[in-house]
Amino acid sequence: MTEVATSPTSDQLLVIIDPVARRTDGESVRIAKDVLSAGATAKVCLPDGPEEFARALARRGSRRPVVIGDDRALVRTVALLHRQRELAGSVLSLVPVGPALALATALGVPTSTVPAARAVLEGIERRLDLLVDDSDGVVLGALRIPPVPLGEGGTAAARAPWLRTCQSLVRTLVAARPARLPSVPAPAPARLRIEVDGSTLVDLDQPVEAVSVAPDGSGAAEIEVRPLSVGAEATPLRAEGRTVTVSGADFRYHSDAGVSGPVRTRTWRVREGAWGLTLPGGAARLR
Repeated sequence: MTEVATSPTSDQLLVIIDPVARRTDGESVRIAKDVLSAGATAKVCLPDGPEEFARALARRGSRRPVVIGDDRALVRTVALLHRQRELAGSVLSLVPVGPALALATALGVPTSTVPAARAVLEGIERRLDLLVDDSDGVVLGALRIPPVPLGEGGTAAARAPWLRTCQSLVRTLVAARPARLPSVPAPAPARLRIEVDGSTLVDLDQPVEAVSVAPDGSGAAEIEVRPLSVGAEATPLRAEGRTVTVSGADFRYHSDAGVSGPVRTRTWRVREGAWGLTLPGGAARLR
């Protein structure tokens, strides 16, 4: 993460209020709008959906975009500017309002309305790394690959131990309480090839329980792979690199505030200092 020791360059604000924020907490939206309007010249937009959101952002001119919304609204804004190839020259601000705020918290944005709005007016720009994949998608925080449910990937041999464990548990519960239990598919370990900067960290013959990838703030990504544990807990495998490729059976991955996939292969590359976010002075991004 690179700190730019200057105040945001524009006192002209384009305040885009996400419709989810308006529905979930209208009072916080009103307070944020009042604080911002009192401290700067602000044009307020109230888009009704993603298309109007995109049009408002595209017509911002020289105004600095401020999003009142949650993690999904922030990710949508970064993705739009990335696809328009205007992300490098933009400085974003966020007032978190809505149901999903974990990413905002991790990035160092205050989650209380008044401090967040004041940070928009008085904060400093920090340049943050970004993960960009081979389908032009973006990840601001961390991405995680969990085990796949039975029937969605993996080999029969990999699924068999999990199935036997599930069946044994069901038999035990039925013996203790003779009731009809619903069938719940157990997660199967994922069999994935994970390559970091062209070198294989894990291959398909080693089932894994979880994978995480996150920018480390220095232009690289931290990768952690948890191999399937039998008995004692397996030691996680860790690596660092600028390019990460995951391939194998169909897998889904969690990133920021959403789930993507299934895909069979995906490559992520770290873009150092790719986007700017206004944060309070002294705020540090959590990893």
